[in-house]
Amino acid sequence: MLSSNSTNRKLYIISAILIGTIIFVFFLSLNMGTIKISPIEVIETFTGKGSTQNFNILYNFRLPRTVIAILIGIGMAIAGAILQGISRNSLADPGIIGINSGAGFAVILYIFFIQGSSFQAGPLSVYIMPFFALAGALVAAALIYIIAWKDGVTPVRLVLVGIGINSAFGALIIIFQLMMDPRDFTQATIWLSGSIWSASWSYVLALLPWILILVPIAMSKFQSINLLQLGDNLAKGLGVSIERERGILLLIAVGLSGACVSVGGGISFLGLLAPHLARMLVGPKHQRLLPVAALIGALLLLTSDIVAKSLIVGSEIPVGLVLSCLGAPYFIYLLIKE
Repeated sequence: MLSSNSTNRKLYIISAILIGTIIFVFFLSLNMGTIKISPIEVIETFTGKGSTQNFNILYNFRLPRTVIAILIGIGMAIAGAILQGISRNSLADPGIIGINSGAGFAVILYIFFIQGSSFQAGPLSVYIMPFFALAGALVAAALIYIIAWKDGVTPVRLVLVGIGINSAFGALIIIFQLMMDPRDFTQATIWLSGSIWSASWSYVLALLPWILILVPIAMSKFQSINLLQLGDNLAKGLGVSIERERGILLLIAVGLSGACVSVGGGISFLGLLAPHLARMLVGPKHQRLLPVAALIGALLLLTSDIVAKSLIVGSEIPVGLVLSCLGAPYFIYLLIKE
């Protein structure tokens, strides 16, 4: 009992520190940009005492962007933790094994064939795109498992097949991009690199239901993930319906990945980094790992967004590229270690 209390106390302390850091970075993000708004002015604006200009900047531009960063960070972190858990593969990540590319390709097809010549045309486009992204992510996930299956799916085969699927979808994306209007090609390229610079409240409303529905379901499935990590034979012996639980969890991960990609583009390595850092802090049990990974994911993307806004004054680097600079070396380290 003492050990359990100590573990829970550690979880609460770590969670409190992460939440406090997220709040600090949240206000720091609202302060940063081409037009500086001091923390006092931010508070005054929130309490209705700020200027009209500050209100417009904060509520129409910076606040939705910051909320989107938190939502995507949570969604991609949970998706990565699920994929690593059900595959027993510490290298699994939606962006690395091709799920994000499948979702991105479906969105590019939607833009090219249905939406027309304007990249953001149509008020309902932002709400429709998550469903196209989900379809693309499902196709990618199905291809990965079908090709990687050979009397089961080994961790190394899953990653190698996923990297191949990722490259194939990446090539298809480039083909369709080259047929786009030059302006749409540029915007699509920035979006696919992982960008939340054009976030609005419409994007928040489009993504929020997916996070509010799928994340709690994922959290409730922690016991299934824990048992699946023991191996199929042992999990089956303990009464787990392996294929059913794995299918449900895979759908949750794919749904989260697809929805996040439709709003934020191809943000890679977030689903790899957040679960690994959470595992280092609170251990492998998913009742603790999932919530901590979600907090770490939100913090990582918020921080990366600040870096993206600060590196080059007057110009913004896609946040996905900032994360890739952090995640790629860590992925290589893990690959060598595996």
